[in-house]
Amino acid sequence: MELKKDVQSFWDAHPCGAKFTPQALGTPDFFKAVEEHRYRLEPHIAEFAAFSMAKGKRVLEIGCGIGTDGARFTREGAYYIGLDLSPRSVLLAKKNFEGRNLSAGLLVSDAESLPFRDGAFDYVYSCGVLHHTPDIGKAVAEIHRALRPGGQAVVMLYHKRSWNYYLGIFFLRRLGALLLYSDGGVRLVHRLSGDNLEHLQQHARRLCAHGWRSLVGRAWLNNNTDGVGNPLSRVFTRKEVSGLFRQFSRVRTHVRFLHLEWLPLFRTFLVGAADRALGRVFGWHLYVLAEK
Repeated sequence: MELKKDVQSFWDAHPCGAKFTPQALGTPDFFKAVEEHRYRLEPHIAEFAAFSMAKGKRVLEIGCGIGTDGARFTREGAYYIGLDLSPRSVLLAKKNFEGRNLSAGLLVSDAESLPFRDGAFDYVYSCGVLHHTPDIGKAVAEIHRALRPGGQAVVMLYHKRSWNYYLGIFFLRRLGALLLYSDGGVRLVHRLSGDNLEHLQQHARRLCAHGWRSLVGRAWLNNNTDGVGNPLSRVFTRKEVSGLFRQFSRVRTHVRFLHLEWLPLFRTFLVGAADRALGRVFGWHLYVLAEK
């Protein structure tokens, strides 16, 4: 499928976390910087991944990226296998594991067609990945198949009923796009938001090339989640998630992470307990805890 090839190509060109550090790709400092940024910005990952609870369990991570979470699972004693659609990401993950003296199974594969027998895993984990696969229903069915009876899945998807979706992506970012037609406007948005200047310049070039068409439709969502050129992102409600995971015997959902770090004004007023409380209602990350 052409779309899946586009997804693969995008993540080959933009390994997960690489945009958050100037360190040279694949160096020990690079892996350390990505890890530090990830868990500082998103401390709720550890809450739901429950790394230490995976000790002695057969763990599959779908969308392992450069192996940041996978290294945590492995250090905690899990029998870990990580897969990713991106060959470059898997090569980086192998280098990450080697640098930490960790061993695990790492392979290039597709979430919609897992190369494992039925009931092979105790625990399947996928954080911020399945909203990028063309047929998410097929991917969820594969997770169910690969889990043993009583096994658990933890999946994070983008949340539609969130501040980031309605206030950020569909209002403020569109408003900011009005300024991106000039270099001065790009610099102003950079100062106001703290967003990466190169990232904003990419948006400006896209806006100049495609005009107002780039502000509507699915392309706008794609380009304002994981970067300009991202071919596919989706958002989900809790109701939609319940339908996707209906094969499972028990499904719970939790919401976290307001994702307002690019809005300094909001960060000033929403700190600590207020930020966490609102994140549990309007957060961008929708966690699905499902038991087979």
